[in-house]
Amino acid sequence: MQTRVLGNTGVAIPAIGFGCMGLSSVYGAADETVSIQVIQRALELGVTFLDTADIYGAGGNEELVGRAIKGRRNQVVLATKFGNRIRGSWADGKGYDIDGSPAYVKQAVEASLRRLGVETIDLYYQHRVDPGTPIEDTVGAMADLVKEGKIRFLGLSEAAPETIRRAHAVHPIAALQTEYSLWTRDPEHELLGLTEQLGITFVAYSPLGRGFLTGSLKSQDDLAANDWRRLNPRFQGQNFEKNLELVEELQAMARDKGTTPAQLALGWLLTRGPHVVPIPGSRRIERLEENTAAADIELTENELHRLEVIAPVGAAAGLRYPEPMMAALNR
Repeated sequence: MQTRVLGNTGVAIPAIGFGCMGLSSVYGAADETVSIQVIQRALELGVTFLDTADIYGAGGNEELVGRAIKGRRNQVVLATKFGNRIRGSWADGKGYDIDGSPAYVKQAVEASLRRLGVETIDLYYQHRVDPGTPIEDTVGAMADLVKEGKIRFLGLSEAAPETIRRAHAVHPIAALQTEYSLWTRDPEHELLGLTEQLGITFVAYSPLGRGFLTGSLKSQDDLAANDWRRLNPRFQGQNFEKNLELVEELQAMARDKGTTPAQLALGWLLTRGPHVVPIPGSRRIERLEENTAAADIELTENELHRLEVIAPVGAAAGLRYPEPMMAALNR
């Protein structure tokens, strides 16, 4: 596996990491035994940058990751997140509160360390920016955790440019995690350039459009009844049909190149800059292996142009989250 550097830390991470969220129940029921096998296979392939969060599976995802890496801790660059406090149902987009208070930062890290079964978290993100707490206070509390040896490096998720600058002035930010893919190209407006300028790794989550860009979904009926994507505007009604047209063009290009749509989408992200690291997830070893092989995909200028035609900025139909959840992004 090719490597890139995590921010200005000097720590090598794989060019493609692994997002563990889908191994919990957000996309329908998951098999824990298989999930652990998937994570361990990822480590064998050199995909040693693992991403989880305390809210995934209400803490269960961290526990799962902890079991999977037991006895292999020194192989892993481990990232988790705090700040989203579960409150109720996800159906209305109001299933959590956002808390970036210093007291909660210190409470949350202890819970994550316990669930993960580790002494130190390599990369600790604020999952969403708390508008009620100055970012300087949140990052200051996170910096205290570095001094205490509980975390090594700091990250932000879905933060706006000015927030990133203010945070970085308090303590170096190693990574920004924000959605980025062929159908979510918003970061190209300012975030990509800013993170490169500040020496911050851009961690692209949902790099395969929550599975849509793989071409495996033909209708909403392909989603489990309790799959969160049923609530996502891009997976609903006419939006689904419009987005399917984009994927069909991606599939045609993949056939011409002798690759897969997922590999094209990931290979494209790796051309966006040496500081960009996508973190696709998968519940199946064969999909994991397919995604990992994308690190070796080479795209010509003509192929990059074709992808630009297939998926220009703003090509996806529908918001990337339900309306109530959009307010928590890029702030």
